[in-house]
Amino acid sequence: MLTSSSTTVKSFPLKKRLSFLLKLVCFVSSVLIFCEFLIYYVVIFQCRWPEVKGGAHMGKKETSTSVLKAMILADTHLLGEIKGHWLDKLRREWQMERSFQTALWLLQPDIVFILGDVFDEGKWSSPQAWADDVRRFRKMFKYPVCTELVVVAGNHDIGFHYEMTTYKVNRFEKVFNFTSGELITRKGINFVLVNSVAMEGDGCAVCRTSEAKLAALSHRLNCSQQKPNHSNKRCSDVEKLPASEPILLQHYPLYRENDAECSGEDSAPPEEKNIPFKEKYDVLSQEASQKLLWWFHPRLILSGHTHSACEVLHVGKVPEISVPSFSWRNRNNPSFIMGSITPTDFSLQKCFLPYESRVFTIYCAAGALLVILILAHFQLLTPPFYFAQHLISKHKAV
Repeated sequence: MLTSSSTTVKSFPLKKRLSFLLKLVCFVSSVLIFCEFLIYYVVIFQCRWPEVKGGAHMGKKETSTSVLKAMILADTHLLGEIKGHWLDKLRREWQMERSFQTALWLLQPDIVFILGDVFDEGKWSSPQAWADDVRRFRKMFKYPVCTELVVVAGNHDIGFHYEMTTYKVNRFEKVFNFTSGELITRKGINFVLVNSVAMEGDGCAVCRTSEAKLAALSHRLNCSQQKPNHSNKRCSDVEKLPASEPILLQHYPLYRENDAECSGEDSAPPEEKNIPFKEKYDVLSQEASQKLLWWFHPRLILSGHTHSACEVLHVGKVPEISVPSFSWRNRNNPSFIMGSITPTDFSLQKCFLPYESRVFTIYCAAGALLVILILAHFQLLTPPFYFAQHLISKHKAV
């Protein structure tokens, strides 16, 4: 009888310890699940597709069929085998994968544009490393049949102009089905894809081919926008396109002196805004920029490369939006653009991803609370006076 009672008494502390351990496991698991999975739903759920100005005058059925929902992001910079540490690579790619997949599930865009620098080391990666980078990209940025993915080349994908080769351009085009000077028309909206790295203007082989395609496309678009009764022999044999003014998609921004006029929480840091941009490196040259504006008379230009947000007007009327980096490796507050676009109008809205500093704060707070709970469980959180008194009495006893 005494043995049975003694066993029961001993089992109580064991059950208490197991119960406390289970609570700790549940607490830690809950924090991990929230910070690594649920937080993306909480943050992106707050984003809404913007309404185009003419949307209020259109019926619901007409609006849903005529408005193209486009998601635009840039500079994912998937790390390579040379400069990419495995832990950094694992962390950043998980963040981007969860953000992208959550955005697709919640927002259901019709089309996604990635404005270059998909990879960080595409400019020098070996065939094997390139194949591994592509495999990881396809896993992270997989998309349903109802969504289309369009990717533009950046300098980290095919190299800066002096590193760019036909081989690198061809392998990028093979994977992403990208061609500079290609026109994509969706719901009567014209998008022009530009290989801005090839806009060097020095007559290199890739540059000549790219500019020739752009010039030919410019001619087709200009002929398509003329009035039906306008007689022009140069346009008589040209296949007509939708008359919508095009939207340019490219990696390099058009020429601007610096980011001094850029504003917003995701613009460049104050100490960097007045640093002059280098032509053909940070931005396109003035000549190439004027050429694109003259060729296409675009209604909107979307670019990346700077990793920071900026909105500028060219020739006083053409807006250009520089899209910030989608990677936490480049920013504490990554984001993407949500665009509601029609053949005659567009409306853009920015959707921020979870701030990495806030996730870090949650982990620190949870860690501090975990330490307090453990100390409290083992009764080590006694007031300082009694704790000191206990130490003194213990010393005297010795």
